[in-house]
Amino acid sequence: MVQKTPDTADTSGRRGRGRPRGFDTGQALNAAQASFWRAGYAATSLDTLAEATGLNRPSLYGAFGDKRALYLAALAKSADESVASLAAALAARPTVREALALVYDSAIRIYLAGERGPQGCFIIGTAVVEALGDAAVREALAGALTRMDGAFEARFAAARSAGELPAEADPRGLALIASAVLNNLAIRARAGLDRATLQAVARAGVDALCGPA
Repeated sequence: MVQKTPDTADTSGRRGRGRPRGFDTGQALNAAQASFWRAGYAATSLDTLAEATGLNRPSLYGAFGDKRALYLAALAKSADESVASLAAALAARPTVREALALVYDSAIRIYLAGERGPQGCFIIGTAVVEALGDAAVREALAGALTRMDGAFEARFAAARSAGELPAEADPRGLALIASAVLNNLAIRARAGLDRATLQAVARAGVDALCGPA
């Protein structure tokens, strides 16, 4: 998935602890998202979240609810960011080939970032693990994937209408493959593959979707 890297999240406006309504909720959520992204849901303690957000536990509970509620809020935020950035990238280039290349190049840049190594995608890296035992996470994950598929599908449909793709092209099927390539890049980045290898995967994906350049 394509989203803002947590390492660039702005937490400079954090207020002091113990002030549940005297702080910037968006900045606190950014900080919590970054913590979950670095360590995953299970390994991120309340103490870690309190330190990251500048809030004590009572303030965290008062502002967001429990740890699970805070994670679900971060997951929803990440899904919205991913869909918005994907749609923007797909619309930013005149041809579908160029648009896909931009999407994958942007994703690789984000997936390889991280303080302690390649971070991959927040959604794939955290929600896939938690979805097995948590229906709300599973629903949020499925919803995010469906929205991403929809963004790709709309772009392929437009490309078919513009004559970039054959009349018999299936925008839905192509969208599912495009999403699979994106998610595969996230997994391979987390596995430690280098930028050149990820770029080769992206180029192969674009050629498979659009035909050889």
